[in-house]
Amino acid sequence: MRIAYFDCFSGIAGDMILGALIDAGLELKALKKELRKLPLSGYEIRVKKVKKNEILGTKFEIKVEKEKKHRNLEDIFKIIDKSSFGKKIKDDSKRIFQKLAKAESLVHGVKIDRIHFHEVGAVDAIIDIVGAVVALDILKIDKVYSSPLPTSRGFVKFSHGRFPIPAPATLELCKNVPLRYTDIEGELVTPTGAAIITTLAEFSPRLDFEISNIGYGAGSMDLKEIPNLLRVMIGKKEQDLEQDEILVLEANIDNTSPEILGYLSEKLMKKGALDVFLTPIIMKKGRPGILLSVLCNVQKLNELSSVIFSETGTIGFRTQFHLRKKLSRTTEMIKTKLGKARVKIIKEGEKVHISPEYEDCKLIAEKHNLPLKDVYREVEKSYWSNVGTEQYSIREKLGRR
Repeated sequence: MRIAYFDCFSGIAGDMILGALIDAGLELKALKKELRKLPLSGYEIRVKKVKKNEILGTKFEIKVEKEKKHRNLEDIFKIIDKSSFGKKIKDDSKRIFQKLAKAESLVHGVKIDRIHFHEVGAVDAIIDIVGAVVALDILKIDKVYSSPLPTSRGFVKFSHGRFPIPAPATLELCKNVPLRYTDIEGELVTPTGAAIITTLAEFSPRLDFEISNIGYGAGSMDLKEIPNLLRVMIGKKEQDLEQDEILVLEANIDNTSPEILGYLSEKLMKKGALDVFLTPIIMKKGRPGILLSVLCNVQKLNELSSVIFSETGTIGFRTQFHLRKKLSRTTEMIKTKLGKARVKIIKEGEKVHISPEYEDCKLIAEKHNLPLKDVYREVEKSYWSNVGTEQYSIREKLGRR
């Protein structure tokens, strides 16, 4: 699997993304050729090498003839749809603009179809967003990852006036992604940069992969504290394994009844824990106790912490970051003669395994008064018959989980 990892130590913007990818080996000629598929004119792309705090990077610039037109989401979609790009490039570009429009509509209290993109509806922003999607396609990137995004302080000027940093739309776009506080003054993460990276990337502070190319995209500011650069690393991940980072919360408990611990496990799962398990242990002074272990995403830490403290007698717990590797998986809803059920589809190279969702199968079993194992078999049978004989033969040959 070929991946691009964006190390946003100094923030991210649309022009910085393209500058970093060009610096990492993207041919400018190829990018320009592809962008000519857009029904746009009146702009010129310029690229130059610059130094930021003595580190050399690539500055991507777009010079645009003065525009007075303000475009809404429908206008932008029409431009993208009229292009001769493939479906994936069109879809990804529209997803980014859709997310950006949604953030703007929430911040300004205006319906999404009435949002006019003053700053990001101009030609340069369309080139930044569509260009980023096109660039990743030219480089044959299969998966995009990003480090946590840095927050900064101060104010930034928009057409509506001066806004606090992070800009309201930027902050809206950064919901449910990891952020890292800095005391730097100036806009490190722009709305366009946030929209691109939060739409296309998975977030992980660490990543194990073999690096082949490194690029630095230069921003417009000159910062005293750090070089205003976006670093991208392009390489290959082994075995096409997906990877993320999770937290493991642990507490030794000897003053909570088993009934409450059972209730606690269910509540933690409902609140978004990835897994919860209880292990018998012997604590100090020979007292029997329970080791509570909770796996969760970083964003769930505060919410799950509150549950642990409110439901148990513990006064603290340990946290550890763990790198998690996992097989690629998707979920599909399939029809069976007993009703609808979700199926988790797991891919391991050419192997395909399936796992029916327990809760759906349980409901079907209770509704029809059938053994749960029979429902599992029926769901599996329905899935393999629906996907065709080719997949079925793979399953028969390689087995299933």
